Amino acid sequence: MCKYTNPRFKKSALITIDTQNDFTLNDAPAQIAGTREVIPNMAQLLEVYRKKELLIVHVVRLYLGDGSNVDLCRRQLIEEGNEMVSPGSDGAELVEAIKPDESTRLDANELLSGNLQQIGNNEYVMYKPRWGAFYKTPLEEFLQQREVDTLVFSGCNYPNCPRTSIYEASERDFRVVLVNDAVSQLYPKGEEEMKNIGVSLLETAEVKKQVA
Repeated sequence: MCKYTNPRFKKSALITIDTQNDFTLNDAPAQIAGTREVIPNMAQLLEVYRKKELLIVHVVRLYLGDGSNVDLCRRQLIEEGNEMVSPGSDGAELVEAIKPDESTRLDANELLSGNLQQIGNNEYVMYKPRWGAFYKTPLEEFLQQREVDTLVFSGCNYPNCPRTSIYEASERDFRVVLVNDAVSQLYPKGEEEMKNIGVSLLETAEVKKQVA
């Protein structure tokens, strides 16, 4: 154990990454295999964080129809009329099981303007324009203002957005936890890479025990 990287759960925030309908549901346009299967564990994490009134940030993608804010590797696909996580669409919404309330909907205009949308008590949604949650977003300042020093990551598609966001968090000297049974597409080499930069790999039950 390392005194500089050990998580401090009382000063932590739970981060969910891209757990939206278009990336999760069966037959969705950009379904990521394994995401539906980790939703129950994500819901458990959210339940305990809500109960303890600890900070939650849901990080999401929104792709404009003209492709102007889309990653280069997907931009042509969107320009050709393929829709995914389109602002205002049901596909862009958070998966119902992780919402604080079934009536919760994203305010695309607010999010695309760079603001965080509050959707519950100490619970927010934030839009990111690229893979990493810190790239051209207010996340670092937002966390520092709330004296958060530990980030607990869960969500969709480890190789892309979770991994990038974790490296960005590490670069900013946050203590980092990856909940390995609450993130999709995690693989052994990825776990090794995370351990090598001081990330704590914990299961949902372990995090719940520490937070409760």
